[in-house]
Amino acid sequence: MKKMMKLTALMMTAAMVMTGCGGGSEDTSGGDAAYRVGIIQQMEHAALDAATQGFQDKLTELLGEDVAFDYQNAQGEQTNCTTIATKFVSDGCDLIMANATTALQSAYAATADIPIVGTSVTDYVTAGVVDSNEAPGRNVTGVSDLSSIDAQIDVLLQFCEDDTKVAIVYCSAEPNSIYQAELAEKYLTSLGRDYGVYTVADSNEIQAVLTNAVSECGAVYIPTDNTLANNMEIVKNVTVPAGVVSFAGAEQMCLEGALSTLSISYYDLGVKAGEMAYEILVNGADPAEMPIAFVSEGITPKYNPAIAESLGVTVPEGMTAVE
Repeated sequence: MKKMMKLTALMMTAAMVMTGCGGGSEDTSGGDAAYRVGIIQQMEHAALDAATQGFQDKLTELLGEDVAFDYQNAQGEQTNCTTIATKFVSDGCDLIMANATTALQSAYAATADIPIVGTSVTDYVTAGVVDSNEAPGRNVTGVSDLSSIDAQIDVLLQFCEDDTKVAIVYCSAEPNSIYQAELAEKYLTSLGRDYGVYTVADSNEIQAVLTNAVSECGAVYIPTDNTLANNMEIVKNVTVPAGVVSFAGAEQMCLEGALSTLSISYYDLGVKAGEMAYEILVNGADPAEMPIAFVSEGITPKYNPAIAESLGVTVPEGMTAVE
């Protein structure tokens, strides 16, 4: 019995060591690492995965074995984001990287002390976590995935007739999607274009809402919306048979189901977030004084060749095929 008790104690100790900071789906928090970084990713899809990978690659390049990550995926659930953020705080992580808006808001609600670096977030002010992009004023900074909404609409309109009505489709539960949709409405109004707004509360409503949208409109605009990004197969299966052209805010969304996009590299967003995290961890930079960063290079209009062929559209010169 005593031997069994000792063996059990050893197993519990080993489990505690392996759990480390946050104790989740991927824990690389070695005991000798100088810096422990918790990563909350809002959900699993290719764009967010790329941002997380870029962040980890850059910090590993800069810090080597001095950094340990605890990666946690909230699977699209706000309650999971809250639980993960709370655990990171109680474990005393040195920095939290929050990937997407709900993850960022949960991290901000959990701590006013631990530095937080966001990525894959469109507008930090709208998310309520900074005072301004120029001077965050709090323990939060990060990288925005916002490219020009006007330029995005212009890409879509290249596939449209002058009288084509545009459907703006997004999830009403995502603040950054609301922000982008409002900018799209403003720009379409300035152009004198006819448009309609169609919102989903969650993924269960996408098919019905899109079906209604394509019955009334000849083009669909979708911003960098996580709910839609996770369901682009539905978008393709509704828009293509209806002969409706579409635009999505992220390249992976185009690859999986939209006709066109204005491509921004989410891997590069993660790399930039990693550089900002390094400045905070090693050089003592204050997030409150670090402006929100924007990736302005490498933004390219792209199209999905298979969808273009299915729709029988002519691709404008200068557009690149997604791969």
